[in-house]
Amino acid sequence: MGTAATPAFDTEALRRGIEADNAAALLSLYADDAELRVVDRNTQPSHPMVKHGRGEIADMLNDVYSRDMKHKLEQCVVQGDHVAYTESCEYPDGVKVLASSMMALREGKIVEQTLVQAWDE
Repeated sequence: MGTAATPAFDTEALRRGIEADNAAALLSLYADDAELRVVDRNTQPSHPMVKHGRGEIADMLNDVYSRDMKHKLEQCVVQGDHVAYTESCEYPDGVKVLASSMMALREGKIVEQTLVQAWDE
């Protein structure tokens, strides 16, 4: 008797979603009860911005990926039920953003994500 395979995380869907500015495609990678923490200059480690569930995460993704900027998935590593990736972004005026994420998966879906980002000032 074999064991059921755990669904794999779809790294190509992650790349397509990021690089095509497709918030809906990215949202499909999250579990219903996912939690996303964002740490940056404005939301520092002791008080991160926290989004609970797909609804709040959707609002954030729709905001970010509706902006006039280019997004690129730089690196992505999957090991078991963890994913790490870096994303670079650039606004038309040349301002750049670099984001790094660490994620935990359950059945191939994101359940926890910590995103650390920095941008040109």
